[in-house]
Amino acid sequence: MLNYILRRLGAGLLLLAVVTAVTFWIFYVLPRWAGVTPHGMAAMYVGKAPTPEALDATVERLGLDQPVAVQFLEFVRSLVFGQEFTFGRETVECAAPCLGYSFTTNTPVLPQLLDRLPVTLSLGLGAAVIWVIGGVAVGVLSAVKKGSLFDRLAMGTALIGVSLPIYFTGLLALSFLVHEWELFPVSRYVPFAEDPIAWFQVMFLPWVTLAFLHAAQYARQTRAGMLETLGEDYIRTARAKGLSEGRVIFKHALRPTLTPIVTILGLDIGMVLGGAILTEKVFSLNGVGAYAIDSIVSKDLPVILGVTLLGAVFIVICNLIVDLLYPIVDPRVRIAQ
Repeated sequence: MLNYILRRLGAGLLLLAVVTAVTFWIFYVLPRWAGVTPHGMAAMYVGKAPTPEALDATVERLGLDQPVAVQFLEFVRSLVFGQEFTFGRETVECAAPCLGYSFTTNTPVLPQLLDRLPVTLSLGLGAAVIWVIGGVAVGVLSAVKKGSLFDRLAMGTALIGVSLPIYFTGLLALSFLVHEWELFPVSRYVPFAEDPIAWFQVMFLPWVTLAFLHAAQYARQTRAGMLETLGEDYIRTARAKGLSEGRVIFKHALRPTLTPIVTILGLDIGMVLGGAILTEKVFSLNGVGAYAIDSIVSKDLPVILGVTLLGAVFIVICNLIVDLLYPIVDPRVRIAQ
C-alpha cells in the first residue's frame, strides 16, 4: 500500500511539472510565435500609453528579452524559492510559491487567490455533498424501479439538468426564488466562522444550482451501473442465499457501481475548486472563479496563470485522493497492486 501511495504521489508531482511547463509555454512562448515582441508583452505590465523608457525597464526587469529556457528556469525558481520585484526604487519580495504580481493591483497574486479560496471551497464542497448524495440515491432508486413512473420522471429531470447551462438555471433561480418570491437572501458571502446560519442561507441556493447540473450526471451514471451489476450472477446468488433486498442492493450491487462515480467525483471537485466561474459570477460570490473572469477581462496575465496553476493543483490532489479511495471502494484494486 505504501508503494502504491508513493507511486501515485510521484505521478502527481510529474503531472504538476508538465502542467507548469505547458502553462509557461501558453502564456510566454505562444505569444512570441504569434509575433508579440518583448516590448509588446511588457506593455501589458506597464499599462496604457507607456513610454519607451518604461517599456525598456520592464523588459529588463522581467527578463523578457532573455532566451525562453532562461525565462522558464526563472519562472520555476520563483515558484520554488520566491522572487524579488523592483518597482522604481522599491524592491518587493514575493515569497514562494510566487505566482507573480497583478497588473491591475500591483499586489502578489497568491494572497489574493488565498483570500478568495474559502468562497470557492464553500461552494464546491457544499454542492458536491448535495450532488453525490442526491444523484446516487436517485440513480439507485431508478435502477431498482426500472420502467416505473419515478424512473421516467427522474431520468427526464436528469436529462434536463445535463442539458441546461448553469448560467440559465442560476439566473432563473435568482429571478424567481430571490427577487420575485424572496425565499432566499441576496447573495453576499458571509464567512462560516462569522455567522454559520447566514453562511448556510447564502450558500444554499448556489449549492443547489451547481449540484443540479452534476447530480443529473451522477444519477444517470449510477442507474446504468446498477442495472449492469444487478444482472450479474453473484447478485442472483446473493438473493438465492436469502439475503435481504436492501443488503443485496447496498452491499453487493452499489459498491462496485461506486468505482466510476468516485472517478468522476475527483475530476468534478478538482475543477470546481479550481474556480466555479459561472456560478460565482451569477450569484456575485467573490471567489476564485469570479477573480478569474475579472482578470481575463482586464488581461491580467499573472492572475490568469495563477488560477490555471491553482486549478491544476486541485485536480492533481483530488485525483490522488481518488486513487487512495479505490482500494476501499473496490478491494480487487489491492490484488491488482
